[in-house]
Amino acid sequence: MPKLAAFPKAFMQQLCKDGSMKIADWVKLAAPLQIDGLEWYAGFLEMADEKNWPKFRRMVENEGMVIPMMCCSPDFTHRDKAFREKEIQKQKRWIEMTDALGGKYCRVLSGQYRPELSIEEGIQLAKDCIEACLPYAQSLGITLIIENHYKDDFWEYTEFAQKRAIFTKLVNSIHHPNFGVNFDPSNTFLAGEDPLDLLYDVSERVVTMHASDRFLKYGTIEDLRKVEGGAVGYAKMLSHGEIGKGMNDYDAIFTELKRVGFDNWISIEDGVDGMDQLERSVAFLKKKIAQYWHM
Repeated sequence: MPKLAAFPKAFMQQLCKDGSMKIADWVKLAAPLQIDGLEWYAGFLEMADEKNWPKFRRMVENEGMVIPMMCCSPDFTHRDKAFREKEIQKQKRWIEMTDALGGKYCRVLSGQYRPELSIEEGIQLAKDCIEACLPYAQSLGITLIIENHYKDDFWEYTEFAQKRAIFTKLVNSIHHPNFGVNFDPSNTFLAGEDPLDLLYDVSERVVTMHASDRFLKYGTIEDLRKVEGGAVGYAKMLSHGEIGKGMNDYDAIFTELKRVGFDNWISIEDGVDGMDQLERSVAFLKKKIAQYWHM
């Protein structure tokens, strides 16, 4: 059966920017959820000192959980070679971080969709950088997972491979046993596309998943696409929501994942409206997993 992890989506500013929340606080908050793991983020302020890495691994394991996945945001689509080389070195450090924490999956992205990029150039830049990281990941037993992403919290432009056509082309250009897909159904809506169409394209390559649900506070997907570029962070009209109450069809998603033999980590991105919301999302996913993987 798939295992459940949680990601501190509600506390990114506190954990990564102003330091008003400590990692220990998040671990204590998450412990009562009775889940299997916590997805980590490379940008937590306290992760800058690598002496902390073993301490945080013990902290999570002492609560009966593990750290299976690392969420990080390499930016591989910059035209400057020196910039890309720095991003590759950052990604290798994040791979080391994942290994030190006991994880097996480390996220990669394509990079930002800068206005000057052609699709062919962007795919080639991202492919070359990801392939430059794969031997090191393999040496440590880490799988690099590329997410169909919308936008890193701290980026100016949206994800280069946000659209299904670009994402599938990039995924299909890389063939390596330590490379796969982290599927996030919510992000597909933000591209104005159907998450099931993308899932059916890449389901055989999916090794991990982000579970979330999305709502538009106002306006339409088309309105969102008009304002998504040129502003740091997420558009103000966008909202994370309780899983099972938004636009995603989890019955269809889990039917397809079960069909292809998926049996791995599902990490919850939720709780922006409080830990009680996250608790309800956990309950919803536990029920759905039991429904589809006990059949």
